[in-house]
Order: sequence, then structure tokens, then C-alpha cells
Amino acid sequence: MMILLLSSKKKKVKKRVRKMELRELGRTGLKLSCVGFGASPLGNVFGSVSEEQANASVRLAFQSGINFFDTSPYYGGTLSEKVLGKALKALNVPRSEYIVATKCGRYGDGFDFSAERVTRSIEESLERLQLDYVDILQCHDIEFGSLDQIVNETIPALQKLKEAGKTRFIGITGLPLGIFTYVLDRVPPGTLDVILSYCHHSINDSTLEDIVPYLKSKGVGIISASPLAMGLLTEAGPPEWHPASSDLKAACRASATYCQENGKNISKLALQYSLLNKEITSVLVGMKSVEQVEENVAATRELAASGIDKEALSEVGAILKPVKNQSWPSGIQQS
Repeated sequence: MMILLLSSKKKKVKKRVRKMELRELGRTGLKLSCVGFGASPLGNVFGSVSEEQANASVRLAFQSGINFFDTSPYYGGTLSEKVLGKALKALNVPRSEYIVATKCGRYGDGFDFSAERVTRSIEESLERLQLDYVDILQCHDIEFGSLDQIVNETIPALQKLKEAGKTRFIGITGLPLGIFTYVLDRVPPGTLDVILSYCHHSINDSTLEDIVPYLKSKGVGIISASPLAMGLLTEAGPPEWHPASSDLKAACRASATYCQENGKNISKLALQYSLLNKEITSVLVGMKSVEQVEENVAATRELAASGIDKEALSEVGAILKPVKNQSWPSGIQQS
């Protein structure tokens, strides 16, 4: 009888959710984990991911303290949203325990920032995600549309979706930093809650930091994505289609080689660097496997416990100095 009691007690033991640093997102009241789960790889964007693999990755991320999950209907032609929705549902935890962001305006067949399309888009996304609402809805890569349409048509449509309870907060995303100042200077204060920038807060390009005071003055939260600069800051190197110049690719390759030769990891260093500025709420990292989640969580915890490797950061910084803050074109020419 006693043995039965002991075994039944064991079954009740729950896996403890380990803590990760939470940071406030602008004036939203949301507290996001400093590392966010970028779900584009769940759309088979970087190779096939099984449902079991996706569920295990999301589960481990959540158990490790990651509470922020970002997707888009563009990723994998809507597959990322479907897979993430299933994985979040499989967690079997209250909806309030995780934060979900998706996007609108960019799709597998192109861009459409019309009020009609983005209004329909969120309904489709909610169905795929199996949710009643998202926490953040963002116009996706707005430099590929007319910024005046974004200001005058798209954002007002998003405000209506916010009022209708389809999303709690709204924002914009894109590569050129000038799109954020252009739009924020033309909408009433408090209209937008968040911006998502990518490839501008990494070891090779820290230009996002130049507009942080401006963004804070506008009351918007700041999310940064792609701390590895879309593969530039990895041992494997970027995909063939990467738009960076040959000089930038060569410098990043030399940085990765230096790290390898000295027992360091360029990707870990890059992620840790991107976490140093606490005014940037969350850094989104694409993940598709338990191993990737483990590596990113370990790097984050190591940074919190013992700081960044200053010698490696200094050496890599010196290698990258000739190409520092070099970017690449994105979007259409704005009139």
C-alpha cells in the first residue's frame, strides 16, 4: 500500500518552468523573455521539421522561460502559423502564460497592405494558430509597400482590429531603419505599440541603437531579430542568396574562423552581444530543434551568470571594423 502511494506521488511532479530575464515592451505592459522564439523555421524554411520535433522545441523553450513566440503567414506559406498553433496548444497551459506575435501584409504570393486584406489576414491567422486573439499584430516588411498607404490605410485598419479584440497591440517591421521614423512621425502619438527591426543589432551592425532614444520618445517597444545576421555570424556561413556584399561576407567568415581557432563560437558570441542592450526588449532567434533551444538558452544563462567574453568580442570587433554597420538594400524606392 505504501509503495502505491509513493508511486502516485511521483506522477504528480511537474516539470518546473525555469526563469529567464523578462523585459517590458514599451508601454504595453507586456513582459517578454529577453530571447524570443522565432518560428519561421517551423514552416520548413530551413529544412523539414516534424510535428514531434516542433512540439518538443516549443515545449522546451517554454519550460526554459521563453514566453514570446513570433510567426507570420509568410513563413512557409502559412505552415509556420499552423505548426506553432499546434505546439502551443499541446503545452496545455493558460493562454495568458505565453505571448504570440504574427504579421500581415506579406504572403507567399506577394504583398498586400490594403485594409481589406489585412483584416481578412488576422482571421485566417487566428484560425491557423487556434487562438481567439494574438498579443501583437505587425505589418510585415513595410518597405515593400507604399509607406503612405501604411500610414493612411493599413495602420487605421490594424487599430480597428485592436479595438475589436483580435490583437492586443500593433506594430510594423522591416529592414531599413528610416521606415520607422517615417511612419512614426506621421501617425498620432500612441498609435503604434511596437517595432520589429532585424539585422541592425548584431556584432557587425549596431545601427538600431542610434534610434533607440527616438523610439523610446515615441513610446514604442523594440524587438530585434536575426542576431546572427541571417547566417553571416555562423560557422556554416550564410545561404547563397544572402544579399550582403562580398567584403561583409568575407569579414564575417574571418570572424567565425578566429572563433573556431580559439575554441569560441561566433553564434554564441553574437547572440550574447545582442542581449547586452536592455532597452531592446527581446531578441528573436529562429529555432527548429531541441538542440538549438538548448544552445540559445545556455548562451543566455551563461551571459547572465558570467558576462560576455570581452577578449573574443574585442578581436571579432576588430576584424569586422572595416565593414561595421554595412547593410544592403531592401524594398521599393519610396517617392
